[in-house]
Amino acid sequence: QVQLVESGGGLVQAGGFLRLSCATSGNTFSIIATGWYRQAPGKQRELVAGISRGGSTNYADSVKDRATISRDDAKNTVYLQMNALKPEDTAVYYCYAKGTTRPYDYWGQGTQVTVSS
Repeated sequence: QVQLVESGGGLVQAGGFLRLSCATSGNTFSIIATGWYRQAPGKQRELVAGISRGGSTNYADSVKDRATISRDDAKNTVYLQMNALKPEDTAVYYCYAKGTTRPYDYWGQGTQVTVSS
C-alpha cells in the first residue's frame, strides 16, 4: 500500500504562484510514476503533470509553460510548482501514484486551489 498526502493549496490571486507537495509513504519503492490531477466543479478529473520513476515528465497543454513537476526521492515527496495562475486553474488538486502492487492506483485526499481574479 502507498499513502499520499497533499499540502500547499489555498487561495491565490491571478498571476500568482503556488507549490503543492505530495508526501508519499508506505510501499514507495513500488511506485513507477506519480502525478498531479485536478478536478474543477462540474468537470472531469484531468491530468496536470506526471513524472516517471526515470524522471520523464509530461504536462497538460493548458499548464505546459507554467508548471513544473519535480521529485525529491530523499524526502519521498513530489512537488508541483505553478506560476502565472489563472482563475481557470481553480480546482481540487489530487496527487496520484501508480504502483506495481495492488491496487496499483493510489490517490491523495486532494487539496483545494482557488485562484481569484
